[in-house]
Amino acid sequence: MLTLLLSAPLALAAGPNDLGVLQDADIKVVQKQLYVKDGRTELGAGLGIMPFDGFTLGTQLALSGTKHASEKLAYGVHVGGGYGFKTGHYTLLESPTYGVAVEAYRYLASVDATVEYSPIYAKMNVGGTILHHDVYVLGGAGLTVEQSVLPSHDMAFAPTLPLGVGARVWLKGDTALRFELRDQLMIEKRVQSGTTAFKQNVVLSAGIGRFGKAKK
Repeated sequence: MLTLLLSAPLALAAGPNDLGVLQDADIKVVQKQLYVKDGRTELGAGLGIMPFDGFTLGTQLALSGTKHASEKLAYGVHVGGGYGFKTGHYTLLESPTYGVAVEAYRYLASVDATVEYSPIYAKMNVGGTILHHDVYVLGGAGLTVEQSVLPSHDMAFAPTLPLGVGARVWLKGDTALRFELRDQLMIEKRVQSGTTAFKQNVVLSAGIGRFGKAKK
């Protein structure tokens, strides 16, 4: 107690030592970005599947070209082609047991123009290996071509709103693995019933992207 009383005047004589209050905004993580996208063109290819339709199981081979205007913003074109196979559920419905002819449409092709926004660049440790990756969201406009599975094989050209989320995992050099979930929202006119229907093709895909020379 005596020591505390004696030390108080000395502390006051020395003057205040105010370090201030540390705010969240004052804390910054400095992260070295090894892989840059700004000014580069990315050419990609991927394989996808559409597993959530009750009547068809769609497959897709897609090619894409993306121009990165900055590290966060990019513009791209996505062209896909494939085929939709009848599911077991559909086959059961059209069998002699039920004899129901459902006016379902299978995926054939699509083309989308998209804007891509990438807010996250990060690193993760996988088995002692540091992997650099980014996460992006996308939206745009496009057209999807589908065909009726009925014997008439009517065609439908559906205006499409593509929305999605994806990630790149960088490999050595100018190559990155790409994983994407893309939801194609369509307005589809169906010939046999004379109706206009809303349909979704949810595509899960994996592929690879190759970057051109970096911006100098």
